[in-house]
Amino acid sequence: MKYRLIAIDMDGTLLNSENKVSRRNMETLHKAIEAGVYIVLSTGRILRSALYFSKAMDLKNPIIACNGAVVSCGDERDIIYENALERAAAKELMELAEENDMYYHFYDINTFYTRIVNEEMAKCYKSYEDNSEKQQINFQILEDPMKVLERDNAQIYKFVFIEEDRNKLAHFRDRLKSIDGINISSSWYNNVEVMNTGVSKGEGLKQLCKTLDIDRTEVVAIGDNENDIPMFQMAGLAVAMENGDEIIREHSHVITDTNDQDGVAKAIEKYVLNL
Repeated sequence: MKYRLIAIDMDGTLLNSENKVSRRNMETLHKAIEAGVYIVLSTGRILRSALYFSKAMDLKNPIIACNGAVVSCGDERDIIYENALERAAAKELMELAEENDMYYHFYDINTFYTRIVNEEMAKCYKSYEDNSEKQQINFQILEDPMKVLERDNAQIYKFVFIEEDRNKLAHFRDRLKSIDGINISSSWYNNVEVMNTGVSKGEGLKQLCKTLDIDRTEVVAIGDNENDIPMFQMAGLAVAMENGDEIIREHSHVITDTNDQDGVAKAIEKYVLNL
C-alpha cells in the first residue's frame, strides 16, 4: 500500500513533553514530503498555533485545526472548509459553564478568548499569553464573554472546558448533552471540547481528502486521544501512540512508541517509507 497523506495530531503525538518537535521527527517528516506524501497537522489547537509550528518546520502543507472546524491549505487566506458553532449553542455553552463554575476558553480563527474564574486558572494565563504572543495569536481576557456573540462577524469554532475534578467534569459533560447542535470530545483527561455538530478531525480529513483527490485507504492517521478517533475511522492505517489514552488504542491498527521516543518518526519510517 502506498500512502499519500499522513494526518498527525500535535499535543501528545508530534510534540514531546517539552512541547517541541524532535530532530528525528522533523527529519522524517521531510523525508516523507520528499517522497510525495502530504504531511497534515491535525490538531485541536487554534489555526494560528498550528500555522506557527507548520512554518517553523517548513512543512508548507495543509492543516486541520480546531478539531476539524477549520481546514486550511497552508494559511489563513486559504480556508477550504470551516464549520462554526451556532450562536444559540455558544450562548447555552457559556450559560452552562457559568452555572457550574467551570473554567472555559474558546477560539475563532486567530483569537483566544477567556475569562479568569479562579486563582488556580489565573496562574496558567502567563504561559498562555507568552505562547500567544510568540505564535501571533490574539489573546483576550473578557469580563463578559457573551459580548463576543453580539459582534456581526462572530465565528466561534471551539470551546474548551477544563476541570481537574474528574467527577465534576464528567457531570458537566453529561449536562452538555442537553444542548442541541454540538459535538463533544476530549483531548486530555482534564478537558471537554465542544464544536458544532458534525465537526471532527475525521470530517476535516474527509473534506481535505476530497479536495486533494485522495482515497481514505491512502491515509495514515497518528494520534493519542479521544478527539483523534474520528480521523482514525477515516484512515487506511490508524496509529496510536504508546503514551496515548486506552480509548485510542482500541480504535487503532498499530501502536508506535511514545511522543518522547520519536513515535511519529518510527511509524512513518516503518509503514510509509518502508525503511
